[in-house]
Amino acid sequence: MSENINHDLKVDHTRDERARQHFVSGMRSYVLNDLAGNLRTLYGNKVEPAFERSQGRKPADGPEVHKAMKGETLFKYYSSLRCNTQEMVWRSVLPAVERESDDLAARATKLHQSNSGARGTLTMDGSVQVPRYLEALDVHLMPGSYHEQHRDADVSQGAVYDNGLSVFAMGLLGPNMDDITQSVSTFFAARYPNFKPKKILDMGCTIGHSTLAWKDRYPDAEVHGIDVAAPCVRYGHARAQSYGVEAHFHQKDAEFTSFPDESFDVIYSCMFLHEVPGKNIRNILKEAKRMLKPGGVMLHYELPPNKLMSAYDGFYLDWDAFYNKEPFYKGFRDMDPADECATAGFKNDQFFNFVVPSMSFYGKDAVLKEVSQAKAEGDSNVGRFADGVRWFTFGAWKN
Repeated sequence: MSENINHDLKVDHTRDERARQHFVSGMRSYVLNDLAGNLRTLYGNKVEPAFERSQGRKPADGPEVHKAMKGETLFKYYSSLRCNTQEMVWRSVLPAVERESDDLAARATKLHQSNSGARGTLTMDGSVQVPRYLEALDVHLMPGSYHEQHRDADVSQGAVYDNGLSVFAMGLLGPNMDDITQSVSTFFAARYPNFKPKKILDMGCTIGHSTLAWKDRYPDAEVHGIDVAAPCVRYGHARAQSYGVEAHFHQKDAEFTSFPDESFDVIYSCMFLHEVPGKNIRNILKEAKRMLKPGGVMLHYELPPNKLMSAYDGFYLDWDAFYNKEPFYKGFRDMDPADECATAGFKNDQFFNFVVPSMSFYGKDAVLKEVSQAKAEGDSNVGRFADGVRWFTFGAWKN
């Protein structure tokens, strides 16, 4: 599955390693499509009726569904297999990254210093502290999480994440693994054709999958990405340079960016907020409000809130909070995005949300067809990383 890595930081996986990656990706597809379908059938045919007989009502929310499902053998099997395949994702790519870690650092450094293909910049800040909520966890069960470093100019964790995501995504994120932002930005640009941003910020950018797509959508805009994880920021800049895309990467905390007031026309994040505790999310949204120019927009691709989902779908999506080292996942999904934007200082009538079909899965025409509807309806495909996935996005304009 490393075929999706098509830039100058590509590592050389052995034939056995590639075969293992294909197996793991196929197993994930089985778990998240076939086995997940069987789990839903079990719930509908057995667990929900049993709950209704004993309680005189259907389960009210995800936690009640979770409690009712936990004793089921199929749920235990599903959870065990899903955890194991998640760990196998990283084990399938780690050997090659470890073999080439020194060479990766050298290649990245060369790309940082080159301006023949792109003139993007890299700004590191050794004073940035990795927040405790990140430092204490191997997020997604990924050894070393995003930030661990073993040498000077280390980019290894960026490479682990890039290669691992290629296996994890099962082809759903397209050839450059940027389908989420390609889908969201395509929808957004079509919905607001007269909006021409000059400066864009991607918060929590990791290695830039979500960053570079904005340059595709608005080629004349100045695009920036920030993250606290030094190896990811270094890797992200080198990756952008390899692609010949001019983007500026900074080691910064999204709560305390130090960018001037009213610096950006678009402030965006992709699958970032659900990995952050609620109080820190509120700080990030306030920081985004401060940095936005008047007439600018804040956008966050995220997991859909529980209030939009059925009790079963809420239970299914919140699985990661309990079993995948993402403890803030459910807390985020219990928040009301409109309320949080209002708390950050955005006006209620400037809030919006929408659901966009995956462009890689459904095609560009399907994305553009949704522009006139712009509905944020919850169903079993929204936020669910499997065939037929659709992406939930919320945001607000700054007057």
